[in-house]
Amino acid sequence: MNAHSELSNLVPTWEKSCTSTESTLHQLSPYIGKLKSSIAHDLIQNYSAPGDLVADVFAGSGTVLLEAVKMGRRAFGVDSSPYAALLSRAKLSAPNTLDEALIRAKKRLEAAALRPVPDRRRIPEWVRNFFHPNTLSEVVNFSKECKEQGDDFLLACMLGILHHQRPGFLSFPSSHLTPYLRDKKFPRDEFPLLYQYRELAPRLLAKIERTYKRKDFVVSRESYTFVEGLTENVPFPTGISCLITSPPYMNALDYGRDNRLRLWFVDKANAELIDNAQSQQRDGFESLMATVAMQATKSLVHNGYCIVIVGDQIKRNSKYPLSSVVQNTFAEHAPSLNLTQIIVNSIPDIRRARRDHRGVRTENFLIFKKEYA
Repeated sequence: MNAHSELSNLVPTWEKSCTSTESTLHQLSPYIGKLKSSIAHDLIQNYSAPGDLVADVFAGSGTVLLEAVKMGRRAFGVDSSPYAALLSRAKLSAPNTLDEALIRAKKRLEAAALRPVPDRRRIPEWVRNFFHPNTLSEVVNFSKECKEQGDDFLLACMLGILHHQRPGFLSFPSSHLTPYLRDKKFPRDEFPLLYQYRELAPRLLAKIERTYKRKDFVVSRESYTFVEGLTENVPFPTGISCLITSPPYMNALDYGRDNRLRLWFVDKANAELIDNAQSQQRDGFESLMATVAMQATKSLVHNGYCIVIVGDQIKRNSKYPLSSVVQNTFAEHAPSLNLTQIIVNSIPDIRRARRDHRGVRTENFLIFKKEYA
C-alpha cells in the first residue's frame, strides 16, 4: 500500500476545547476515552455528504452517530457495553424540545415516587456507600421506572449527575469520571453539607435544562439504527459511505472500572462485564480487526471511506504498534481498501490510559478508501 504520513490542516483545531460550542447533548453523561465531537464533525464533513450512511461499529457514547444525524446523514451504530448503548440511544432519541423533556421527566418522577421504598440490603455495599439512603431510594426507583418505560434519555440524564462532589450531583463527594469516594479530601466532620440528602427531582430538571442549552436540531427515528451487541456478531448494512470507528485498545482503558457505578444502574447483572474481552489480547484484537476489515469491504460503497482511529500502546517501556497491526490486517483481509492517508494526533491526558503503563499518547487516523471491488 502506498500510505503516507502527513499532518492534516485540521489537526491544530482539534487541540482546542469544543465543550462550549458543541451540542450539549454530547455532554449528557461522562464517558472515558470518547472522541471529540469537533473531530467527528470534521471527519464526517470531509468524508461523507448529506443523506449518506455513516457508521461507527465501536460507538461508545455515540459521538459519531449524533454528529452524523445532526449534519443530515443517516447513522448506524454498534456497541456491546450496556452503558455505551444507553448513551448512544439516549442522545439519538432525545425529546425534540425542552418543554417535552421536562413534562416527561416530571411524569417519570411522580411515578417513581409512588413505588415502594427499595430494600437497601439487596443493594451492594459499595453502591450504598456513595449515597444518602433517601437519595439512593429515589435514584433506584427512578432508574427502574425509566427502564420499564424504555426511557433511555431520562435514565442517561440521571446518570449524568450520578456522582461528583458538587451540590448539583447526587452522590457523596466523589470523582466525576471514574467513581471513587473522596472522603479523605472531604471528611464528613469538616464538610457535613456534602453528606446530606440530595433530592433527585430539582437536580434532574436542572440537568435536563443544561442538556438543551445547545440543541437546535431534530432527529427522526428513521435516521438511525443502533444495535447493542458484539461487533464481530453484528452484520453491517450495505451502502455505508463512511465508517468512522475507534476500536477498544488492548487494556488501555478499563471501561468496567471507569463506568462501574453508572453501569450498575443500567445493567446490574453485567456490571463487571463491560469490557470486550476479545480485544484485550493481541490475537483477539487482530481477529476483531480482520472481521471489521472484511465487513467494511462488503458494506462500503465504491469510493467510500473507512477511518480507523487507533493509538500505539506503550507498556513498560515497550511499544505495541496497534496502527501497524490494523494496516497489515486490512492489507490481508480487505485489499480493496487502499490506505490513502494517516493523520497523527496527540491525546489529552483525560483520554489516556491509567494502568501500569504509560498508555496511549498519540492516536492515528488511518483513512482507507474503497477504490475497487
